[in-house]
Amino acid sequence: MGVINYIMSLGASVMMPIIFLVFGICLGMGVGKSLKSGLSVGVGFVGLNVITQLLSDNIGPAVNAMVKIYNLNLHSLDIGWPAASAVAFGTQVGAIIIPLGLLINVIMLITQTTKTLDVDLWNYWHFAFIGSIVSIATHSFILGLVASIVTIAITLVGADRSQNRLQKFYGKELEGISIPQAFCVSFIPFAIIVNWICERIPGLNKVDFDAEKMAKKFGILGDPMFLGVIVGIIIGFLAHYPVAKVLQLGIILSAVMVLIPRITKLFIEGLAPISKRAQEIISKRFKGKSFNIGMTPALVIGHPTTLFCSLLLIPIILFLAVIIPGNQFLPLASLSGLIYIFPLVLPYTKGNVLRTFLTGLISMIFGVLSATMLAGIFTTAVKIVHKSFIPAGTTSVASIDFAASPLAWVVYELTANATVIGVAVIILLTLGLMIWNRKHIVSETKSTK
Repeated sequence: MGVINYIMSLGASVMMPIIFLVFGICLGMGVGKSLKSGLSVGVGFVGLNVITQLLSDNIGPAVNAMVKIYNLNLHSLDIGWPAASAVAFGTQVGAIIIPLGLLINVIMLITQTTKTLDVDLWNYWHFAFIGSIVSIATHSFILGLVASIVTIAITLVGADRSQNRLQKFYGKELEGISIPQAFCVSFIPFAIIVNWICERIPGLNKVDFDAEKMAKKFGILGDPMFLGVIVGIIIGFLAHYPVAKVLQLGIILSAVMVLIPRITKLFIEGLAPISKRAQEIISKRFKGKSFNIGMTPALVIGHPTTLFCSLLLIPIILFLAVIIPGNQFLPLASLSGLIYIFPLVLPYTKGNVLRTFLTGLISMIFGVLSATMLAGIFTTAVKIVHKSFIPAGTTSVASIDFAASPLAWVVYELTANATVIGVAVIILLTLGLMIWNRKHIVSETKSTK
């Protein structure tokens, strides 16, 4: 536990460069190039954290003001992903999740049930989270392991199946790269369904505006920099800010729209040499086969459509949360993290702003309900692991990431609340997905020979 907690306490900005350094050296890149790649990723994380904190520091007070003005009070308080990750690594399941995750990953690579090597160890906390709350709810370490393993396998399959679309949409820089982050993978089905429905609605199927087309069609009105100002002004007016503060918020959100894409280029710069070297080795030693390097979604969160839809979603989901039947979760602290809904949505909507926004909206409607249903066990887990995360006077807490993930809810319900039948169902479903994925991998391998 002490070793794991120390490693995770370093944060992604330190841990991931170390991983890249070791990985690069193992690939024969040399210390210099490996170190430069690692540092580029580390600097990217630092920059991203700074901008995300800027967003959080300015959106947070506006959201709190709206909650008071419009009396948006609900039972379960959003305390953010730091609390969720603390719970994740604060149990016996969390203590072994990194070696367990790597072991499952290797087994799946050997059996060709995945082609992703997940080196994004920071985001293993998602796997630890679901295992931790299941183990706490059932008082069973074994069931917690089952929940974690199932989530790992499903996430790796989702990363594989979305990789081709990911590369095609975001560009050749992501050749051989996949995103095995459980929260992102959760929303792929929503993107597929929304896209399918939109294609079959006359009129709606003709609406085709991505960020580039918006800029061409509407000029400066469609520019991401200007869109950030518009959304900031809307949020400022809703928060009853004075004019000066409204304008300040508009400029800050405009800066976020501009700076995040530039910062995320550092991730690509750091990743590209390692990815290229890995593909060269694979093509020589494993002819006809290919592997993907599983990386953080931070690589692509800078897309203008992602940023615009995320910012626009903040005030809308805040008000909808109050009127959604059965919802008791008020999203607050995690709202700046809505950008992580979209990295694997855009490849399916092809960046279409309307379809992307609708996917995000529907995802979050289900998401707040999921967070509501997991709030009980989430609160119990926080009390056991880190009671200090619960604000005074608060009786129920949750978080968008990872409690608002439909994947987390499904795995939890089938492993913690559905006894032997539920466990059998989720295991069989996971095995089915792995076999289905293997057929695709084998077929792709044959076609490249």
